[in-house]
Amino acid sequence: MSLSLMILILFAAGLAGGLLSSVAGLASLVSYPVLLALGLPPVSANTTNTASLIFTGIGSSLSSVKDLCTNRKLTWHIAAITLFGGLIGSIILGFAPATTFAHIVPFLIFSAGCLMLWSEFRPAKPHAAQQSQRKFVLFLKQFAIFLVGVYIGYFGASAGIIMVALLTVTIDRPYTVCNSIKNFASFATNVLSLIVYALTTKVYWWMVVPMGAGMFIGGYVGPVIVRHVPTRPLRVIVSIGAFGLAGYLFYTTYFK
Repeated sequence: MSLSLMILILFAAGLAGGLLSSVAGLASLVSYPVLLALGLPPVSANTTNTASLIFTGIGSSLSSVKDLCTNRKLTWHIAAITLFGGLIGSIILGFAPATTFAHIVPFLIFSAGCLMLWSEFRPAKPHAAQQSQRKFVLFLKQFAIFLVGVYIGYFGASAGIIMVALLTVTIDRPYTVCNSIKNFASFATNVLSLIVYALTTKVYWWMVVPMGAGMFIGGYVGPVIVRHVPTRPLRVIVSIGAFGLAGYLFYTTYFK
């Protein structure tokens, strides 16, 4: 395969991945398999994908400035928890291969799809009940966000769908805001993880450039689409996408 064709494939995969990432956290439905198909080993494909996703985070954050500024305190709170988890996860990756962890990824993504559907169709709680949550419940929610951060730092593939599904049931905000916070928290954690990756694992930097360029464009356009699409159909589509990705990763992990 010629270099120019590989660059074109990487850019196209980045464009699609950035769009899917900023809309639903499903970049790995495209970008991760493309990197594997181009011959990268799983860990390097994961780290190179993470490096490219930083450009999605830049584009989506620029496109979501209003949502992020309106919810500044909540955004930084979630980002801080996720960053701490990401630091732990990326350090673990430097000493333990991600191949064994890959076996539970399909189940995590399937669970995220179920969580997304449940969050959309669950009965609405009275606002007063939401305000009177026990401290233990709040701790569990924040610990769950921390674990997603560990996942982002350790493996990362399809972490966005897990994060946005979790935020839809842990914070009382519209999907557009949850998605914006997810994009920013994932961006911040990917930056931190990449610093650790650069010191401990191999990143194919020449692939990051064309894929990152596509991801920046897709990342900027994604939040615009989210703001103009009805929430319920979007959540259902995201859930279906999660089930499809979980099935694909389950097949490739256990039967190939």
